[in-house]
Amino acid sequence: MNRDRDTIEFLRHVRHDWLNKIQLIKGNMALNKTERVEEIIDDIILEAQQEARLSNLELPAFAAKILTSNWESYSFRLEYEVLNEQKCHCIEDFALTDWTSRFFSVLDKSIKKYHDNNLSVSIEPQLTETRLFFDFSGIIEEKKLLIDFLQEKLKDGFLVEKSDISDEELTVELLIKQHKDNN
Repeated sequence: MNRDRDTIEFLRHVRHDWLNKIQLIKGNMALNKTERVEEIIDDIILEAQQEARLSNLELPAFAAKILTSNWESYSFRLEYEVLNEQKCHCIEDFALTDWTSRFFSVLDKSIKKYHDNNLSVSIEPQLTETRLFFDFSGIIEEKKLLIDFLQEKLKDGFLVEKSDISDEELTVELLIKQHKDNN
């Protein structure tokens, strides 16, 4: 029953997003802004290609987390990019999803609410490892929360390889060594 509710909620958000895109296209068509309509359609195509790449990583829980994060009540806007079409066969999906959820939560507690906060996530799957690059721009009010989180000892092949934090920016490079058996 809960899964059905989650599916209905997911579809409600997707429908709302698509209606917004259609209204944007219709509005620009009514104003005879054909170049803008083409840009919007190109953006929709790129977004669909990125959604396909994310979905094809073979990390369903992580993909769901990334795809639905902007529907949650975080004080930041998430954008993502999957840099190639390599799959992540050997990464523990739930460990990555858990780390990402905790990171989003700590980040949300650390930043100024109701400000233009943006988080970009770049995902670079490779044969023996995967790198995630998190780039935040906005106002960071509680740097210590983030520093403490990023210095936690990790397992499951996870390593915060690099991090840099200032009052308005955060960059994190998460390295995940692939360790699961392919069989």
